[in-house]
Amino acid sequence: MNEGLIVLIRGIIAFITLLIFTRILGKQQVTQLTFFDYILGITIGSIAASLTTDLSSRAWPHWVGLATWTGSVFVLQWITMRSRAIAKYLNGEPVVLIMNGKIMENALRKIRFTVDELLEQLRHEQIFDLGKIEFAVLETTGKISILLKSQFAPLTPSDIKIATNYQGITTELIYDGVIIEENLKRVNLDRDWLDSQLKSLKIKSPGEVFLATLNTEGKLYVDKYDDHITAMINLSDFPNIK
Repeated sequence: MNEGLIVLIRGIIAFITLLIFTRILGKQQVTQLTFFDYILGITIGSIAASLTTDLSSRAWPHWVGLATWTGSVFVLQWITMRSRAIAKYLNGEPVVLIMNGKIMENALRKIRFTVDELLEQLRHEQIFDLGKIEFAVLETTGKISILLKSQFAPLTPSDIKIATNYQGITTELIYDGVIIEENLKRVNLDRDWLDSQLKSLKIKSPGEVFLATLNTEGKLYVDKYDDHITAMINLSDFPNIK
């Protein structure tokens, strides 16, 4: 068989296998990527690459290795969910780098974290003045969580006793030119209503719309394919919207 065709077939097998195994492992590998998860991800990816391009050996041993590593990750996830001690050993635990406005030099040295790295992380969080920080904690994912001193914390409506309206998740009514009928029904609207709104914007069919969403304040957002101009309609006059 042609080598290019073999690589194609093995690549498809590796891709589908990784897709299935990733779904089994869940989203933790992406959303909470610790150093240990990072190493596991590289190893599994390397095995998948070998399965695709290493034509000097049979595909089966590579697939078994891929399944073994994936199974090991799954078992470790199961164990760490049930054992706090093992989870701390594998993933580490958060480290306080700034406490009561003071940099914890011993903590920095213990995790081999330089002041330059600390300042860089703080700048990523739009913090340029160390005097504004009450606490800074290095999470196991490598991100820094920051608590500002109360006098520098952003002012919220509740601080000055201002009432606010509910803000929920916007509802997609059209996506990539296709009307989402289920979402229309969920907000007590129908196709005729949507067509009339599009017509008022001089849009002849939903196929011209890239995205249309409805927020909880009753405002319709429409983005067309051709010019990507945003149009807004206030739907406060439609009491049937929930």
